[in-house]
Amino acid sequence: MAHVTVNEMLKNQFLDLGLTVVAGEQGLANQIKVPYVQKPGLAMTGYVSFVAKNRVQVFGKTEISYVAQLSTADQETILQKYFDQQVACCIVTRSLEIPPAFIQHAERTNTPVLVTGLNTQPLIERLTKFLEAHFAKTTSIHGVLMDVFGVGVLLLGDSGIGKSECALDLILRGHRLVADDMVDLIRQGPFALHGRGPEVTKYHMEIRGLGIINIKELFGISAIRDRKKVQIIIKLVGWDKDTEYDRLGLEDSTYSLLGVDLPLIVLPVRSGRNLSTIIEVAARNYLLKLEGFHAAKEFQDRLIRKLAEEAELITEEPE
Repeated sequence: MAHVTVNEMLKNQFLDLGLTVVAGEQGLANQIKVPYVQKPGLAMTGYVSFVAKNRVQVFGKTEISYVAQLSTADQETILQKYFDQQVACCIVTRSLEIPPAFIQHAERTNTPVLVTGLNTQPLIERLTKFLEAHFAKTTSIHGVLMDVFGVGVLLLGDSGIGKSECALDLILRGHRLVADDMVDLIRQGPFALHGRGPEVTKYHMEIRGLGIINIKELFGISAIRDRKKVQIIIKLVGWDKDTEYDRLGLEDSTYSLLGVDLPLIVLPVRSGRNLSTIIEVAARNYLLKLEGFHAAKEFQDRLIRKLAEEAELITEEPE
């Protein structure tokens, strides 16, 4: 099962939380196993049924103030029950003064207590972002990822069908390459899927007959980007005269990757079709749909209204 230790979180140079260990140093190997933090809330009244031991516990001004105003006996009872839950670690915000009983029970149970000068909300936002990135689902897929008019377009299709050549034409038109041949996908949140290229092949592209080329060196920094959210998938397939392809676009197909359903367009490939232009139009059409304009449905509505009007004229004609 994926996890990150408290010590790894503490030493992560990019997290920048300004954390200092004040107690429970023996528990820095404790494992954090979920990408969510928890505020103790009712646990500080003694109700500890829903305290999650594998989460980071965040104590703000409300929690620390409440504990501080309790009697010595109540502090002892509540904190003993709370720290017996064996939580991963506790983070106290705003550099607040921590009650001695809090420190004592943290030491007793080897529960790391970390202090930061950050306010509670910024801390939770930064920490959640770090943990979500660490626990994100990932996969790799054979394809090409492009940034076309700001839309993340993932090109799929059999090897040799022309994905890289199509991407190269799009680059010549001013669009940007994210990854060629192999795309690493990362799920962030319930609906977002981001793609990037492996470090070894980053900025490179294979063109059959030409070999490996470096897009960054050939076309400059403006022709590449490191990462892009995948928004539509275009699958290139060989043209089959016996296959009926979508000609209206009324039904929106989807393609599932890592549990995220993305709009799917199937483009048949044959000599004479300008795929780069079609992909540009697909990206523009996607942007229009985001604004609430669906060309195919608008055309269907116009046609239905026209047929209805003609039907009314026929019924109104005298016998």
